[in-house]
Amino acid sequence: MDQAGPPGDSDVPPGTGNGPAVSASSLAVTDGECAGDAEKADGPPAAHVGSRAAGWMHSPVTRHLVILFGYLGGGILFTWPRASYLWAHKLPGTRDAGSFVWGFHWVAHQVVHLSNPWFTRDIAAPVGTQLGFHTLMPLPGLVMTPITLAFGPSASYNLLSALTPGLLCYAMYRVARLWLPSQIGAIAAGAFFGLSSMLADQSWYELNLALGALFIPLGLEAAVRLSRRPGWRQAVILGVVLGAALLTDQESAILATFAVVLALLPWLILGPARAKRTAEASGAGGTEREAGGNGPPWARAVLARLWPVALAAIVTLVVASPQIIAMVQQAAAGGAAFPPGRLAVSYLSYGAGLLGLVAPSPHIASLGLTGPASFFYQHGMINPAHQYKSELQASDTPMFGVALTVLAVAGLIVSWRRRSAWLLALLSVGGALLALGPVLWISTRLFVPFAQEWDGVRVSLLMPYTWFVRLPGMSNFREADRLAELGLAGGALLAGSTVNWLRYHAKPVLVVVLALSLLELGWSGNPPGNVMPQALRIGTMATSMSALDGPIAADHSASIVVDFPLGIRGGPPVYGPPFAPQSEVLATADGHPLADGLISRVPASTISGFKVHPFYTGLMTAWYKPGRHLTHAEYAAAALDARRMNVGWVIVWPTNVPHAISRYLTHVGFKLDYQVREVQVYRR
Repeated sequence: MDQAGPPGDSDVPPGTGNGPAVSASSLAVTDGECAGDAEKADGPPAAHVGSRAAGWMHSPVTRHLVILFGYLGGGILFTWPRASYLWAHKLPGTRDAGSFVWGFHWVAHQVVHLSNPWFTRDIAAPVGTQLGFHTLMPLPGLVMTPITLAFGPSASYNLLSALTPGLLCYAMYRVARLWLPSQIGAIAAGAFFGLSSMLADQSWYELNLALGALFIPLGLEAAVRLSRRPGWRQAVILGVVLGAALLTDQESAILATFAVVLALLPWLILGPARAKRTAEASGAGGTEREAGGNGPPWARAVLARLWPVALAAIVTLVVASPQIIAMVQQAAAGGAAFPPGRLAVSYLSYGAGLLGLVAPSPHIASLGLTGPASFFYQHGMINPAHQYKSELQASDTPMFGVALTVLAVAGLIVSWRRRSAWLLALLSVGGALLALGPVLWISTRLFVPFAQEWDGVRVSLLMPYTWFVRLPGMSNFREADRLAELGLAGGALLAGSTVNWLRYHAKPVLVVVLALSLLELGWSGNPPGNVMPQALRIGTMATSMSALDGPIAADHSASIVVDFPLGIRGGPPVYGPPFAPQSEVLATADGHPLADGLISRVPASTISGFKVHPFYTGLMTAWYKPGRHLTHAEYAAAALDARRMNVGWVIVWPTNVPHAISRYLTHVGFKLDYQVREVQVYRR
C-alpha cells in the first residue's frame, strides 16, 4: 500500500468502527503488527512457500536472527578496528576503559564469592568507596561473568564494545516495525540509531552510555506492546526493562523512563476520554451498570490502564531494588552530594553546540571526504572546547548528523497526518534542546539569553535544561549532551518513515539517499589527523603488562599497590592528579588492592579518608610541591603510615617530578626494585 505507514493511526477507539482495532499509544499501528509478527505484511504469500524448508526460511524467528546477525556484522564493520582489539589484546588508552575493565573484574569476583558488589576496598585502598552511583554496570557484568572468568575482564569489555552497535540497531528495528510497514524502513531506522557516530563513539569509549541507550528502544517497544494488549505479562516485561536499565546505567534509566512516559501518555489520557465521550453520547455517562456495578465506562477505562502501569512500576522497583538500595545508602551517607558551585559549573561543561547537533560526521573524513568534516571542526562547530579552550566538553561527534536531520524532517512531512509522528518529533526536538545545556553555543560564540546567576554561574532561563536540573532528583544529571539520545531515537524513527515512503514512491532516490547516509554512519576511534589534532587523539594500551606486573602478581601478601601520580578521579570532588590509565587494568591481573581509582561519584568520606594518611599526603607534596623537603618527623610519620596500611608496591609512571618522588620514597623506606622502560617499581 502506497502510504507512509499502515492504517490504524486514527482516532478510532479500540474495538469500534469498521477498521482494525488500534490503541492510542503514540507509536501504535495495527493491532496485530509487532516486532515478532510484523513480517506478515511483508512476508511472502503462503502460495510461494512450497516446502517445509522454505517455510522455515521465511519464519519470523529466522528472519529476526538474520537481521540481528546482519546488524552485529554491520556494527563490527562500521566501528572497525574496535573488534580487532579482542585478538590484538588492546584497550582504548583511557582511564574510563581501565575503570570498565576493573568493573567487569569486580562484579565477577563478587558473584563468585556471593558478596555485595556495591562497596569495595580494592580501589581507593585502604579507605574504600561506595559504588551505588558508579558506572559499575552490574547487570552487564553479571551477564558477562562466564566470559570474564574464562578470558578475563578485558575480553568482556572489548566483546561488548564490539557487539553493542549491532544490538542497538536491532532494538531500534523492533520499535520501527511497530510503526512502519516495510522492512527496509525499519532496518534503516535501526541503522540510523545504532550506527550513528554518537552511539558508535560511545561504544568505543563510554560503554555504559552505549549499553544504557539500548533501553530507550527496548522501553519504547515494551510500552507500545503494553498499550496494545494491556495485561500483567506486558506490564512485567516493561518493569523488567526499566529495572534492567537502572542496573546498567542510572542516567540511561531516566532517559528510558522519559521515552516510556511519552509513549504511554496518549494511551493513558486519550483512551479514557474517548470512553467517556462515547458513554455520554449513548446517554450512559456517569451512571453505573445495574448489573455488576462496575462503574461508568470511562472509569473502567482508567482502571484498565492504570493497573498495568502500576504493576510495571512495582516490577521496576523489585528488579532494580539492589541498585536502589545501594544508591539510597550512599546518598544517606553523603556520598552522592556535590558542592553546589562545582555541580553548577559541570552543567556548563557538557552541553552540545547547536551546530554540532547537525554537523556532518567527522567519520566521513576517513573516506577521504575531509573538507566538510574539517571545516566544522576547525570552526568549532562540533566541539568548541578542543579548538578554542572553551568550557564546553561535550561529545567529539555530532549528535545527529546531516543525513539523519534531513531525513527526520522529511519523515515528519510525509507522516504529518499521524499523531505519532508529531510525538516523535517532540521527542527528537525536545531531546535536542535539552542537550544544549543551560547556555547556547553557536559555533564558537556563547549566548546566555535572559541570564541569571545560579550557584555562581550564569545560565539562561530560556534553555530547557536550566529547568530540567531543577526537577526533583535531576540535579545530578550533569551531562546535558546525553539527552540527545532521546532526540536520536525519535529522529531515527522519523528517518525510517522517509525511507519507507521512498520505498513506495521513489526507489531510485532511495538508493541515493541510503548511499549518502552510509557516509555518516559509524566511528573508527579517532578522526583522521587533518580533522583532529594529534595531541587530542586517543591511543591504546595493552590488556596486560606481565613484565611490569608479574613480580607484583607473584606476591600474595595482598599489600596495597600505589600508582604515582596518585589520584581519586571521577565526579567532584577529586583527590590528586590524573593517574595512569593502565592502573586499574593491572590491578585486575595482580589481584592487589589499588590506591588509585576512577569513581563516577566520589564520596566525600573517601576523600577525607585519604587526607588523614601521612603517606598519601607526602605523595601529594611530591607532586604539587616537588621542591619542598619534608621534615624528619613527616618522613617518619609517612613511613609508619605506609606500614600500617600495608603498602607494598609503588609504580612510578613517567612524570615531570622524578627526583621529588624518588627522594620521598627512599626516605619512607621504599627501594627501587626494577624498571620496565620508563616505569619504575618500588618495593617496601
